Amino acid sequence: MTRIAAAFVLALVAALGFASGASAQSEELPVAAVTIYPGDIIDESVLTTGRFPAGTAANYPVVADMQALVGRIARRTLLPGRLIVRNTIAEPELISRGTIVPALYSNGGLLITASVLALQSGGRDAAIQVRNIDSGKVIVGTIQADGSVRIGDR
Repeated sequence: MTRIAAAFVLALVAALGFASGASAQSEELPVAAVTIYPGDIIDESVLTTGRFPAGTAANYPVVADMQALVGRIARRTLLPGRLIVRNTIAEPELISRGTIVPALYSNGGLLITASVLALQSGGRDAAIQVRNIDSGKVIVGTIQADGSVRIGDR
């Protein structure tokens, strides 16, 4: 390696905060320990932490908390040692397109339930279109943690 190339590499390492004494200038962020494929459920056994320059989590759209990853699914392939970008993970689908699910409408003391056909798939808190089986009317509802769809405000 030439002197210029060696000097460049040392300057780059120092600029990124990986030189000696850089612990105060770095932060630990969650990374994949193994390759995680799309559709895989993420648990603690496939995660580890990596050291990155201070401010990485504040300046880039990456997940900073390991617990925020546990129980989610990978939307894209997550490579070992790489930062996990927020849009590469998602909540697991609670409702699949084409399934019949209960829908609830609540307003004050009034509670109406109906069976609806899911026209879209989605996870918790996702807004999806559903079709009322009796009337055929298409409405939008929010998926609840129990797998039902909430219609209207609650």
